[in-house]
Amino acid sequence: MKYSGSPKFKHDQADKVGVLITNLGTPEAPTKKALRTYLKEFLSDPRVVEIPRLLWWMILNLVILNIRPSRSAKAYATVWEDEGSPLMTHSKNQAAALKKKMQETHGEGVVVDFAMRYGYPSISGTLEKMMQQGVRKLVVLPLYPQYSASTSASTFDAVADDFQKRRWIPDLRFISQYCDHPDYIQAIADKIRQHWQQHEQADKLIFSYHGIPQRYLTNGDPYFCQCHKTSRLIAENLGLQQDQFLICFQSRFGREEWLKPYTDHTLQALPAKGVESVQVVCPGFSVDCLETLEEIGVENRDYFLEAGGKRYEYIPALNDDPAHIEMMASILASNLHGWESVADNSTRSQLAKNQGATL
Repeated sequence: MKYSGSPKFKHDQADKVGVLITNLGTPEAPTKKALRTYLKEFLSDPRVVEIPRLLWWMILNLVILNIRPSRSAKAYATVWEDEGSPLMTHSKNQAAALKKKMQETHGEGVVVDFAMRYGYPSISGTLEKMMQQGVRKLVVLPLYPQYSASTSASTFDAVADDFQKRRWIPDLRFISQYCDHPDYIQAIADKIRQHWQQHEQADKLIFSYHGIPQRYLTNGDPYFCQCHKTSRLIAENLGLQQDQFLICFQSRFGREEWLKPYTDHTLQALPAKGVESVQVVCPGFSVDCLETLEEIGVENRDYFLEAGGKRYEYIPALNDDPAHIEMMASILASNLHGWESVADNSTRSQLAKNQGATL
C-alpha cells in the first residue's frame, strides 16, 4: 500500500487540534445527473443497505438509479436556495459559527471544519486539508444525535478508510451519539417553547425521526431506543403528559418493514381520532434538509389536512441557532479535555534538523 504524504511536509509545523463536524450529504444540484451521482454513492454504502452486494448492485444500478434520480431532483428543486441546498447552507453556517466559538474559548490552535459523508466536501478531502494545517489530534462529531450503524458507524468507516492510506494518523476521539446530552435536550425543548410563544400549542406534538429497517433494530442497532429516550426527555422538559405527544418514523424506502409507527400513516389517521391540530418536530435532524422541509413540511402536511386536520405546523431544526452552537461547543469541550491546542514542537523540530529533514 502506498501511504499519502507530502514531500514538502514541514516537521517544524506547530501541532494543532482539529474539530470535524459531519453530516450526511447533498447533491451538488437539483438535477437528475447530480442526483444519480449522489444516490449511487449513498446507496452503495453497505452500512446503509444491508443486502447481499451482488443482488443489491443489480437492484441499484438496473432499477433504482434509472427511476429515482428524476423524482428526487424534482423534490430537491422545491427546497433549493440561491446558495445551494439547505443542508449545505446550514452546515457552512454551523461550521463558521462553531469555529468562532471554539477559537474564542480554546485559541487559534483549534482548526474547525465540516464534511459530508457522501458528496462534497468529502471527509477524506477535508481531513487532508486539516492535516496540512498541522492537526495532530482530531475530534470528529457526526451531527446525528441518535446512533445508528447507517449514519454514525458509516462516518467512522470513512474516517478509518482515510487513515488506512495516511502516513501519519492523528490521535482520534469520535463522538458516536449525544441523544441524551442535557444541552441538546434543552435546545430542542426551548425551540419548541419558542414556537409555542408565537403559535398556540397544538393538540399533539409529533416527534418524527428518520426510519431504518426493523431488522436493524432486531440485529442490535440502538437507534430506535435512543429516539424514544430523546423524545421522553424532551417531553419531560416540556412538562407534557403521555397523551400529548407521539413518536413516529419517516422516510422509509422499499417494501421491507421499517420502524413503526410510520409518520405518514400516523398523520393520516389522527383527524379521525379527533386530533385537529399537530406540530411536528424532527430531533434527529441537526439541520433542515429535504426530509424536513419537503417531506415533513409539505408532503406530510398534505396528508394530515386532506384527512380532515385543521392546523399543521413544522417546527424547524436547530440549524445554526446560537443554542445549537453552544451545545456543540459543550460536547466538544468535554472531549478536548487534556489536549493542548498547540504542542511544543521544539524537540521534534531539532530532531528533524539533526536528521537533515526538509524544514
